[in-house]
Amino acid sequence: MSQAETSSSRLLPWFGFLFMCLGMFMAILDIQIVATSLPAIQQALDMTPDQMIWVQTAYLTAEIVAIPLTGYLTAKLGMRWLFVIGVSIFTLASAGCGASDSFEALIGWRIVQGFAGGTLIPAVFSAVFLLFPARSQGLATTIAGVAAVFAPTVGPIVGGWITETYSWHWLFRINIVPGVLAAIGATLTLRGEASNARCARSIDVLALVLLAAGLTALQIGLKDAPTLGWLSPQIAALLSGFAVCAIWFVRRTWHSASPLVELRCFADRNFAVGCGLSFILGAGLFGSTYLMPFFLGLVREHNALRIGEIMLVTGIAQLLAAPVAVYLEQRVGARALSLFGFVLFAAGLLASTDQTADTDFAEMLWPQIMRGVATMFCLLPPTRIALGYLATEKVADGSGLFNLMRNLGGAIGLALIDTTIFSRAATYGADIAARLQAGSVETAVKIGIPRDAFLEQIGTPPDEFTEELVRPLVERQALVDAINDAWLLIGLLTVLAVFLVFLIRRAPAKGAPAQANVK
Repeated sequence: MSQAETSSSRLLPWFGFLFMCLGMFMAILDIQIVATSLPAIQQALDMTPDQMIWVQTAYLTAEIVAIPLTGYLTAKLGMRWLFVIGVSIFTLASAGCGASDSFEALIGWRIVQGFAGGTLIPAVFSAVFLLFPARSQGLATTIAGVAAVFAPTVGPIVGGWITETYSWHWLFRINIVPGVLAAIGATLTLRGEASNARCARSIDVLALVLLAAGLTALQIGLKDAPTLGWLSPQIAALLSGFAVCAIWFVRRTWHSASPLVELRCFADRNFAVGCGLSFILGAGLFGSTYLMPFFLGLVREHNALRIGEIMLVTGIAQLLAAPVAVYLEQRVGARALSLFGFVLFAAGLLASTDQTADTDFAEMLWPQIMRGVATMFCLLPPTRIALGYLATEKVADGSGLFNLMRNLGGAIGLALIDTTIFSRAATYGADIAARLQAGSVETAVKIGIPRDAFLEQIGTPPDEFTEELVRPLVERQALVDAINDAWLLIGLLTVLAVFLVFLIRRAPAKGAPAQANVK
């Protein structure tokens, strides 16, 4: 083989991997890019408010069902054709979403789009360990990590700009050209043995039904719990259904000779800890990218484009931190880097717990930078910790489970955030009103009532006009305080990850491939 041919054979996997990352980037971007434009979609398709949430829920539910199936699909199709088929279906479904003229058509295409997109995410992280030697895995993980965490950050600004400049249809149509490019590119470049390896593997249909039913019930239950109440009959039924399906699924899969998902990956302590860290990162990452537009939109009343501009700081910090992270990963142990990452991420979350109604870009700058830098250290080393010790035949299953944990963490984190905000806002509102009635000047000034005007009103029952002026100020301050509680919630949850890091095993298990640098 000539030197040119040797160089080409070494570069082809990298080109193929970049095409895979492009497909994954579009799949993750599609979640956030739609969020800021839901009101425009609702108005265009004449949807009711309770229907609007299904534009996101349909996608997320289908995605979360698809992620654990990646191991089985990889075994049957090979990594190359799984990705090519997945990104092709995702592209076709994106075109269908863009052409939809009714609620039912849009939701149908979103389900197809979400399921196809769900197979792309773990396929990319599997490729890190299947395509590259240990010395190159740090760089490959960094590239995948940047794509995975940068997409949710730029989503709001991209979505706001597209909707304001063109129309909501282009939120989906922009996937077509990159999708076609990724499919063709991966077909031509992923030609190696690792990319096309297959093995005989049957499918447990009952386990698949239990998995789909359980995860769907959990996702819908978590989405509706903040509005319907955690103890409502509908939510209780959904969460009970999830519990029954989960127990049955685990029992059946654990004892199966041909399991749908390889749950025995959790027998490896480092994999289990890595999944725990992925779960907590999901709660913090999805939670922070939800709380910022929530605050900036409802409290500061910024439009979608301005919200995206402010949130772009996190993405820039992630990009700048990426090369530093990959450099250090080759020289510093994964455990030490994970510890640094989660300590910094927790600090960045807790730094947002003292926001006021006047907080804006300047006050959000450093917490965003801290979280952006920390994210790369919370994603790259735990990925190596979780997947770097697994045997080659278990990597695809492990990657699916690892990425599923991040999505589950995000779903549960968002539900807890919504519950915190809506329950605490009512409590804070009543408390602020009581303090105003008691004549608290400090409270009045804090919510924006001029000191002299409030002093003049003390002892005088407020008239209807005064109540109408004060009510929005009370509601705004109550919302700010409740949002701060939500920041505290995910901050404290992230602190738990710091303690989890100390459970990481320093040396590989006996007989496991020594692919990871854990110290």
